[in-house]
Amino acid sequence: MEFKLTSPAFSHGSQIPSKYTCDGEDINPHLVIQGVPSGTKSLALMVEDPDAPGGLFVHWVLWDIPPETKEIREHAATFGAVEGATNWGDGGYGGPCPPAGTHRYFFRLFALDTRLHLPASAGREELEAAMTGHIVATTELMGTYARTNEAPL
Repeated sequence: MEFKLTSPAFSHGSQIPSKYTCDGEDINPHLVIQGVPSGTKSLALMVEDPDAPGGLFVHWVLWDIPPETKEIREHAATFGAVEGATNWGDGGYGGPCPPAGTHRYFFRLFALDTRLHLPASAGREELEAAMTGHIVATTELMGTYARTNEAPL
């Protein structure tokens, strides 16, 4: 089975429902994980907006997800996983909140051959450095979002 990340909330390339954004409840969507490669010791997830005015904006980083995880439920991190620092200034999920226009949000999932044991204060840069040489497979789910009431943040 192919390593795959999907969501019952939105399909690849479609708009993310406002419930999962700053215009709604600002909770993470339900994510479904399939086909984790054998030998995987942990999973890591990054949610990023490459279309942000100041460059790449990190909305969620999560690592040391147990490899047997089949889903990340709505409004919940997986037991045993660590949520790291984001561009919102803290840990946890911070949903799409573009100041203008339509932005793309990439949910990138990594299968790793090790556990990372990073502190919760670590962010995207530390996560990427720790994953170097340990990525077994990757998959991504991309959703878009455009605010109906656009206003600078």
